[in-house]
Amino acid sequence: MPTPRRGDASIHIAAPPDVVFELVADVTRMGEWSPECYRCEWLDAATSASVGARFRGYNRCGKYRWERTAIVQAADPGRKFAFTTIDDRTGRHETNWQYTMESSGSGTLLSERFEFLWCSITNRAVEMFLPRGRQVQHGVEETLARVKQVAEAISTDHAS
Repeated sequence: MPTPRRGDASIHIAAPPDVVFELVADVTRMGEWSPECYRCEWLDAATSASVGARFRGYNRCGKYRWERTAIVQAADPGRKFAFTTIDDRTGRHETNWQYTMESSGSGTLLSERFEFLWCSITNRAVEMFLPRGRQVQHGVEETLARVKQVAEAISTDHAS
């Protein structure tokens, strides 16, 4: 299955939106959530999510490893965290990633969305042999499930 141009998933979390936001906007914890991105670090002396802040993500899929620079596009506590990855050689925007939090009576509806904007010819060639459609969607769902587990544990600890 070829990589989809866009995708999304949602999960209900029994924790307040501010708790969920703090988890997803702390990119240094991304390796805890994502099955593909195993580490992120802030760049240019940034230490937290704010519009324009940059970070680098380190990814893996089997033996294949790559890294991407990302720029924070939105950091609205309890509501939205979004960033765009860029190709370091060309400066072209590659993928938009967005997390939105909607308050519900018993917690938060967390949604993750992605949209591929541009892909290098090299990456397209690799995808001919390593189709990523199901893998990317599964990764989004797994990321949300992991955030849910930690957010609910934090909320339970705070309630005790």
